[in-house]
Amino acid sequence: MMKSMTGFAGAEKTAGTLTAAVEIRSYNSRYLDLTVRLPQGYISMEERVKALVSAAVSRGRVEARLKIRDESESAHAFEIDTAVADSYHEALKTLGDRFGLAEPIPLSLLAGAGGIIRPRETPPDLEAGWPTVRDCVSEALSAFTAMREREGAFIAADFADRLSAIETAIDAIEADSDGLLTHYRQRLTERIGALTEGATEIDPARIAQEAAFLADRSDISEEIVRARSHLEQFRKTMAADEPAGRKLNFLLQEFNREFNTIGSKTGHADVSHRVVDVKSELEKIREQVQNLE
Repeated sequence: MMKSMTGFAGAEKTAGTLTAAVEIRSYNSRYLDLTVRLPQGYISMEERVKALVSAAVSRGRVEARLKIRDESESAHAFEIDTAVADSYHEALKTLGDRFGLAEPIPLSLLAGAGGIIRPRETPPDLEAGWPTVRDCVSEALSAFTAMREREGAFIAADFADRLSAIETAIDAIEADSDGLLTHYRQRLTERIGALTEGATEIDPARIAQEAAFLADRSDISEEIVRARSHLEQFRKTMAADEPAGRKLNFLLQEFNREFNTIGSKTGHADVSHRVVDVKSELEKIREQVQNLE
């Protein structure tokens, strides 16, 4: 199934006192360009998160942002820097003595001083928290993949219509090219007649020979066969489970090569017009292929 390279999804998971929230978004890119942002203390989980995302995405610029909130008592514990408190208290006493102030130093004044009371730096238990983070990322990736598949299905439906139009054009080009020998014989006869104004008798055998030579040079049967093969391969690639973007882009190059050759070989006006129409459809498909994983 084809997937779009662009998508967005989020999820949140809570287990015990730990809550993990993640947002995943992606943009077009030729290769997999993955960025994971984790809060301080959880950065060592980055490689494990990247492994989860890489297993679900093969191409595109992907950004995953995680927020982790720990409501456990240890995560909100505080400690006192007694050395700073003693020093600050002595400074306040010295200031009071200097100005003859006998009032006791209030606790609120000490507690409000910077650096005396501070959060206790307790490293998070990464192994205990990983299952919550893993499940949160996995849930977001499921929604993310579903969104990209839905967009891919819309693109596939558009491709199906355009491929049908191309197939019809190939049939018409083949039918038009079947009459090339007659077409060249008639054109040569008319040109020679116009140049000589009927003064010279036209040799039917020579006309037939020249017409056969031109028809052989303009033979596009091989290009028609290859174009049909590319068409079949294109549809198979669309239906395959693996990422299709790169393969479809390559097939489009091959498609264009065949129709450029067809356009240069044949001088038939109807064929030339159909080739222009086909190349227009191929360009529209190419624009959409750039959005596929």
